[in-house]
Amino acid sequence: MGLLVLGIVVLFGVHLLRIVVPGLRAMLIARLGKPTFLALYGIVSLAGLCLVVVGFGQARASTGLLYAPPVFLKHVALLLMLPAFICLAAGFLPAGRIAVKTRHPQVLAIKIWALAHLLANGETASVLLFGAVLAWGIVARISLKRRARAGEDVLPVFRSPRFDVMAIAFGLLAYGLFVLKLHEVLIGVSPIALS
Repeated sequence: MGLLVLGIVVLFGVHLLRIVVPGLRAMLIARLGKPTFLALYGIVSLAGLCLVVVGFGQARASTGLLYAPPVFLKHVALLLMLPAFICLAAGFLPAGRIAVKTRHPQVLAIKIWALAHLLANGETASVLLFGAVLAWGIVARISLKRRARAGEDVLPVFRSPRFDVMAIAFGLLAYGLFVLKLHEVLIGVSPIALS
């Protein structure tokens, strides 16, 4: 469990720097240069992610259940993941109505993903990981909203409804691939093996 906690602290610590210590990012970029800062940011983020992945695998094998979710919550989680994939796809495309309405579709996708996984998983390691991800998503969304009000963040500007069609198509495709096979291959658990 210690490795998982360390990974969460490193990964989300790096991603919360701009929120917790607003001037630090600008100072580091001025000192190191933007390419060096981004390289270090990426390396520390990747190290944190690796710690989370390894730590989560170890913790899942050794921690018990905090709660046993009823089967219907696993169905709800499967349904929630559909808009999560669509929002995630919308965040990588030029802005359609989905991106404009959600303002930060990738952050929304992460929050939905975390909530869905909290509903479907009651073991201690899962609750810790997905709870931390959801908390980060909430803090990030509040920060992004404040930055937009202060004029520091540019919100998506509507380009075309075809990007909504593309987001829905890519989201449905990714959702289908994950539900049918990729989740089991990458995580070791099939989301459609509900019982």
